[in-house]
Amino acid sequence: MNREAMLDRLNSLTGRIGFCCVDTVTGEALRYHSDEPFVAASVIKLCVLAEAFREREAGELDFDETLRIRPGDKKPSCGALTYMHDGLEVTIRDLAVLMIILSDNTATNLLIDRLCTARINAFMTSLGLSDATRCRRKLFMPELSAQGVTNHVTADDMARLLSLMLEERLVSPSASREMLSILRDQRLNGKMPFYLKPRNIPCAHKTGEDYDDGVTHDVGIIWGQHPMIFCFLAEGADVPLAERAIQDLALMAACPDVTIP
Repeated sequence: MNREAMLDRLNSLTGRIGFCCVDTVTGEALRYHSDEPFVAASVIKLCVLAEAFREREAGELDFDETLRIRPGDKKPSCGALTYMHDGLEVTIRDLAVLMIILSDNTATNLLIDRLCTARINAFMTSLGLSDATRCRRKLFMPELSAQGVTNHVTADDMARLLSLMLEERLVSPSASREMLSILRDQRLNGKMPFYLKPRNIPCAHKTGEDYDDGVTHDVGIIWGQHPMIFCFLAEGADVPLAERAIQDLALMAACPDVTIP
């Protein structure tokens, strides 16, 4: 890991940046404001995914259970369900997959309703995540957002969650593998994978963004020379510059000897 070059890249950015990159073989790490809370945006969906799998493993949730999509359930922007016909029936498994690979906000809110924030947060605490990472509400709730009620994560906490998944210790070995498989199917690939895919370097990741507030995130696992945990969070940033930095830093993490394009 070229720590000096990566640190220079982080220091060049405006806004608030949180970063955690860990080589899972050597243990070498670079942390940059990694314990500070950031508005989670869609990265909170990793916590929702983990709780869904915990409840399935405990026999509390059937992934074949179906829910009917009502007009009032539909939320804007990311995903597919908003654009489907009213009354569409989808399984819990469908919701979990769509929540991650298309960042579907309708699917996310249906799952949060089904799981409840208290159970999501209790599981995160049991995994050793800090109190700074919290799911407090569903997405697209402007009345709560105006009151300052929002979801938060830290780069350190997301790194821990991903490390447990990679080590097959998140819920169970089979659940960890299944969650990783979902993350590998991510369709929103303009950030972390930008320089990785042309080099056939796999990654499994989850993005998040709220461009009105300069929020852009990407957290995941990169299988470069060694498996790397990679978590980048930005608030109040110049979004194009921050996203170019995500691309560059991911390549630096995967291939320390490669010259950045």
